[in-house]
Amino acid sequence: MTELEKPVAPAGEQIHLPGGSLHPLLLTVGITFTLLGVTISRLLLITGLVLTVVVLFKWIQEARQEMASLPESHSDH
Repeated sequence: MTELEKPVAPAGEQIHLPGGSLHPLLLTVGITFTLLGVTISRLLLITGLVLTVVVLFKWIQEARQEMASLPESHSDH
């Protein structure tokens, strides 16, 4: 095997792909509201900050649960 070739998973082994999520979209909306709130109104600023923090917390929580549910041998590759 040369340096350019990467090892691949054995045939028949399942590859884990996370499901779809609204977290990236909601995080974008929260950050946008926050930035607009800096120039437009405090209500928009506070709404954006709250949305951003809540979405980040939920997204990290979901990712940790997903990682915990993977089989132990998954990290061996």
